[in-house]
Amino acid sequence: MKLQAHSERQSLYENILAGLLARSDFSIAELEESPKHPQITRRIVDQLLQEGLIHQLPSVETTPRFRWQNDPPQLDVNHWVSGLVSNCQIPSAPPQDRPRERLASLGPTRLKLSELLAILIRSGRPGESALQAGEKIAGQLHNRLEQLPELGLPELKQISMAVNEPAWCQIMAGIELGRRVHAAATFHQQDRPRLRSPDESMQYCLAHFNRLSWEARQEEVHLVTLDSKSHPIASHLVTVGTLRNNLVHPREVFRHAIRDAANSFIMVHNHPSGDPTPSEMDLQVTARIEESGEIVGITMLDHIVVAAGKAVSIMQFRENR
Repeated sequence: MKLQAHSERQSLYENILAGLLARSDFSIAELEESPKHPQITRRIVDQLLQEGLIHQLPSVETTPRFRWQNDPPQLDVNHWVSGLVSNCQIPSAPPQDRPRERLASLGPTRLKLSELLAILIRSGRPGESALQAGEKIAGQLHNRLEQLPELGLPELKQISMAVNEPAWCQIMAGIELGRRVHAAATFHQQDRPRLRSPDESMQYCLAHFNRLSWEARQEEVHLVTLDSKSHPIASHLVTVGTLRNNLVHPREVFRHAIRDAANSFIMVHNHPSGDPTPSEMDLQVTARIEESGEIVGITMLDHIVVAAGKAVSIMQFRENR
């Protein structure tokens, strides 16, 4: 009897979903014109909306209107309905145990492999949730995660029948995206210079602050944050105006450095006069920021003055005085 009831319920859900798939867009009011099973229809719409398969259209009408995210919709009806009917989809779990909610609140690094896989699998099948499917795959791989990209759909289905073609495609797309992100990060890491000396810092600043050197009509103070290997992380405009102690406050400098999790930094400013020779005020500001850096624990590596295509390192300038 239970199997028959389950089969009838499955068929009912599939018929309602088929009716939705036949429309490019629809409203709740239109759906409720049908006297049959309005609660089930609403549940299906809510689930489709939650999974991002449909989206709400902007409208001045009081009744919301929805449209499929893809046209035609990419949906395995039998698999999707099976998960919904059998309560095998992860949203039926307590919020604190749902992988997607855990990722949003804790970040991806805190999730287990099985939870990451469950997010990609999205929905389960009768008797097996997406999380259980993820646990099966993670258990099968053990410490051989590098083998996952080599597993085709048939191999993953042997581990868990919850993995259908859309789920397999999502897993493979996630792996490929990770590969490309890693490749891009590695490429840029190799290309980034290391600023370990006054000469390297001056060369970098002349190349990256060319406009500041030649065109700026006012003094501008910029900050180049550096990681633990002295690679540039980012550059930030700190202030515009004559360089004075009251304009270059340590708070503004270290706000950027702390946000970037910098290990050290270089200050850069220009002399619109065309002469990069540091002034007494330049030296005073440098000393003040240096002292603050010792307290905060973020080292000021150098302070470079640029002007008319030339650069001077204040650290080097002080040593040679």
